[in-house]
Amino acid sequence: MNKLMRESGALLFAVVLAATLLSLPPVVLGAGPVPGPMPGVAAQAEGENAAAHDVAARLGAKRFSNVKVSAEDGIATLTGSVDLYEYKVDAGNRALHTKGISAVRNNIEVAGPGVPDSEIEKKLGEQLAYSREGYGNVFDAITLQVQDGVVTLGGHAHDYPSRDAAVALASTTPGVKDVIDEIEVDPVSTVDWGIRMQVARAIYGYPALNKYAIDPIRPIRISVQNGNVELYGTVDSAADKNIAYLRANSVPGVFSVKNYLQVAGQPPTPPGK
Repeated sequence: MNKLMRESGALLFAVVLAATLLSLPPVVLGAGPVPGPMPGVAAQAEGENAAAHDVAARLGAKRFSNVKVSAEDGIATLTGSVDLYEYKVDAGNRALHTKGISAVRNNIEVAGPGVPDSEIEKKLGEQLAYSREGYGNVFDAITLQVQDGVVTLGGHAHDYPSRDAAVALASTTPGVKDVIDEIEVDPVSTVDWGIRMQVARAIYGYPALNKYAIDPIRPIRISVQNGNVELYGTVDSAADKNIAYLRANSVPGVFSVKNYLQVAGQPPTPPGK
């Protein structure tokens, strides 16, 4: 009898224990509470979304309609396409001046109409030649190369506005995909400026060379760096080239003269040859 009661009590206890265990919520061993987003990470993501939104707002003009923006760690990435290289540069500048943005990856493609390199070089070359008036026409010797739509500007400019004007012209020319600025700006010096003026008077004041002052696309260009003179451009004859060299070399204060003038009808000689 006692044995039967003990077995009945044990069975009842087992049933109660099983019912109790089944009523408890499930427990996953080895796992703590499921974490939510950390406050700092959430704030950062929210800030990056806001920065990207602000950049997009600054690019609301129609010319940026195909541009996409993302932001991470304060860096804005621009993708998509525009019609002119000028617009690509403008988009990058606008993004960089947006609150919360410290750097810009400008991956925008210039997808305007395709233009042959020769056509770009001819058109841009004429614009560069005629756009510089006054001193710039004589004291700037900016070179131009175009390959696969990429414009490389080199040579010398007598001041920063002349350099910036040349870069701006290249940036707004249809068909240009990229602009590489390798223009050297001559040193700012009152002595050099005096030498520039004296060399110009010595060359253009000579009767045989005065004709090169008539057409702004064909002047003898004069660059001066710390008393060292360089002559660029195209002349009609070897005699004119030699006369220009002698006239420049006669100016007081000139340390050296490098004559890079080309003679019309002869193969071009690279500077330094």
